[in-house]
Amino acid sequence: MKQASVGRDIALAVGAFALLAILPLVFPNKSLADFVVRLSAFAVFATSLNLLVGYAGMVSFGHGLFYGLGAYSFALMLQKLGLSVPLAFLLTMVFSALVALVIGAICIRLKEIYFSFLTLAFQMLLHSIIIAWTAVTGGDQGLTGGLPRPPFLGIRLDDPRHLYLFCCAIMIISLFVMWHLVRSPFGYTLRMIRDNPRRTAFLGVQVWRVRLLAFVVAGVFGAIGGALMSLFVSSAYPDFAYWTVSGEAVFMILLGGMSVFLGPTAGAAILLLLNDTVTKLTEHYSLVLGIVILLFALGLRKGLLGFLVEAWSKRGAQTSAPATASRH
Repeated sequence: MKQASVGRDIALAVGAFALLAILPLVFPNKSLADFVVRLSAFAVFATSLNLLVGYAGMVSFGHGLFYGLGAYSFALMLQKLGLSVPLAFLLTMVFSALVALVIGAICIRLKEIYFSFLTLAFQMLLHSIIIAWTAVTGGDQGLTGGLPRPPFLGIRLDDPRHLYLFCCAIMIISLFVMWHLVRSPFGYTLRMIRDNPRRTAFLGVQVWRVRLLAFVVAGVFGAIGGALMSLFVSSAYPDFAYWTVSGEAVFMILLGGMSVFLGPTAGAAILLLLNDTVTKLTEHYSLVLGIVILLFALGLRKGLLGFLVEAWSKRGAQTSAPATASRH
């Protein structure tokens, strides 16, 4: 039964990738391809934060730390060290995991509000280092000169088509792995801790270890999102590590819904569409975004995708009830 479920999920992942691969052929629009590449970065980033917020009940205000860390680590390894793309990706993940292990060991034992703000403090510390360490990071100008993209396995990331397919593949693989993590015993343990950490501890679970592992996993996938964005812009900028990046990820989760796995991905798409549309119509983007967030908070508290899933479930229950009654 479990093997059948994995096989079904693999088929769905392959189908999703095939659909994304065909999309530019059906709609040959550069802006659409750029939108999907940006979506791939934000979808992985927002979903990684939801591992903490939605599944572990750990609200981090500083998750953008790993987004910025991933962008700069990956970009510097390509630009300064001349590494290959796969090796730079791997080392970025390892480095982000080590940083998350250290920061998580400090933060996870704290109560909710202190945990949230201490993670934010670490993020702003990284932002300050980026600004101050001009010789390496380029300071407030970001990395200049572009990123070298040496070909590997026949893939040329300097080709927009290859970059598009590469980012889509990384997004699908990342979401696939995170989906199976939340469906594993580890994921169910996270939900137990979220709902009642004291009772979970009484069952013999070492709560701090599970939370620390969740923090590390979320940090690694957050860094992957940052690395994808650095590939898209061919650089890395201090804004990637600014506190507003964490706020945007929280908005994505709220817009799409934290109770549905693909909710953050839907929220990322909504936020990008809002950004692209509203900035063309008015300079008051923050005001419009605030109104939209307020409307979602008042009318769609579970997010758009969460609302649709709940409505579909209620409809299915209503249609099945008369059929059951008629049989009796």
